[in-house]
Amino acid sequence: MTEILSCFVDQASVTSPFVVGATVAAAALGGRYMIAAWQAFKARPAIPRIRRFYPGGFQPAMTRREAALILGVREHAAMQKIKEAYRRVVAANHPDAGGSQYLASKINEAKDVLMGKTRGSGSAF
Repeated sequence: MTEILSCFVDQASVTSPFVVGATVAAAALGGRYMIAAWQAFKARPAIPRIRRFYPGGFQPAMTRREAALILGVREHAAMQKIKEAYRRVVAANHPDAGGSQYLASKINEAKDVLMGKTRGSGSAF
């Protein structure tokens, strides 16, 4: 009986360090993989967000929300921001620079609505 117990003790004393060693090796390899994955994640190029544009057309009477969407500012933006946005948008869409007369009139109307100088009849078109 003592031979059976001594055999069992010998096997347990041999397998226990093996299990501990395998666990440490697995943890080290897993940690190495996680570090490499984190470094690859940090090194990836920054992808700019795709800007979503307003999907609909123009409303019959321009609202402050629509005017803000046209100029790319908030509805309650400061006058200076509205003027800067107007200059930027109208320069890109001016009829003399190949832009549309209709879009230029909508941009002018948007500026007037946001600055409080609303035109009574809406757009000229």
